[in-house]
Amino acid sequence: MTAMNTQTPFVPGRLEQMSTRIAFFIAGFGIAAWAPLVPYAKARAGLDDATLGLLLLCLGAGSILAMPISGVLATRYGCRRVFSAGTLLICLALPLLATVSSVPFLIATLFLFGAGLGAVDSTVNLQAVIVERASGRTMMSGFHGLFSVGGIAGAAGVSALLALGLTPLWAIMVVIVLILAALIKAAPHLLPYGSESNGPAFAVPHGVVLFIGLLCFVVFLAEGSMLDWSAVFLTADKQIDEAYAGLGYAAFALTMTVGRLLGDTIVSRLGARRVIVLGGLFAAAGLVLATLAASWQVALVGYGLVGIGCSNIVPVLYTAVGKQTLMPMSIAVPAITTLGYAGILAGPAAIGFIAHASSLSTAFLLIATLLVAVAISGRILRV
Repeated sequence: MTAMNTQTPFVPGRLEQMSTRIAFFIAGFGIAAWAPLVPYAKARAGLDDATLGLLLLCLGAGSILAMPISGVLATRYGCRRVFSAGTLLICLALPLLATVSSVPFLIATLFLFGAGLGAVDSTVNLQAVIVERASGRTMMSGFHGLFSVGGIAGAAGVSALLALGLTPLWAIMVVIVLILAALIKAAPHLLPYGSESNGPAFAVPHGVVLFIGLLCFVVFLAEGSMLDWSAVFLTADKQIDEAYAGLGYAAFALTMTVGRLLGDTIVSRLGARRVIVLGGLFAAAGLVLATLAASWQVALVGYGLVGIGCSNIVPVLYTAVGKQTLMPMSIAVPAITTLGYAGILAGPAAIGFIAHASSLSTAFLLIATLLVAVAISGRILRV
């Protein structure tokens, strides 16, 4: 009898599907709650853009280190335990992010927060793969749509609480209560097992897999810039009040969610190649508009265009990985996932250094140029 046979006493059904959706909501809600806190943390610790970028690198390092470790732990102890532990790490780190002013403590807290996010993100995707396979039908877009719904609720909700006059700490305490309530609802039907490892946790990609991974890196870099830098940009360049700065990420997350929920229909009508081309151009145009617009209201429209453009590029790229024969799927998929998350988690740190050397506007325009390159790639990539 194999390890999998002893660890899979039942086939996931509707209750496991529901818990998977709640888990994706928790993941999106938890990470987005950080976005409105960035300007407060920056001001409280007296950081410039370059130093903030270095600190955000600690968040990315914690996440990327936790991802492969979480996969191993989930295989041994089950998705339920690892996801719950990651969620509790997030709940522990968020109040500290709302209050800590010491740079060393902020570094440690961001690393802890990143580790929690990495554990949650890695485990919820493993749960989703198992549940989707058991269902016999495509469900991944819907799962990720709930992540986006959580992102909207986290960014807009914290911004609303701050606008009502709550301190960052009290706003985050409300977030923690909601996260724990959702975890209590989801935990009984999160999977008590993981899956067998079919390959290394990380493999160096090459050829078309490396090319696809780099495209994922750019798209996730654009998403990461919305999470970590949109609020800073709106307050510094558009003079929006700090309490409303999270609206930039909320606008991005809203259109991203709509795009993901309609993604299957969009791809079937336009074709995968056009989705990459048009998506890259829409996202690039949105970043240019948000950066060069005179008012913050127009900038919000630009951030919305970025969400529309980015929403379906990565799913199409994952489909392209499935068609390539250069590397086995069990190696290719983890490889491009690692590159992608490097973009969303570690990439924004580079934006801080570029902003320090020139300006945050220059950094955003550079990302727009990279998104145009993604659009061009859609015409040559076999999808």
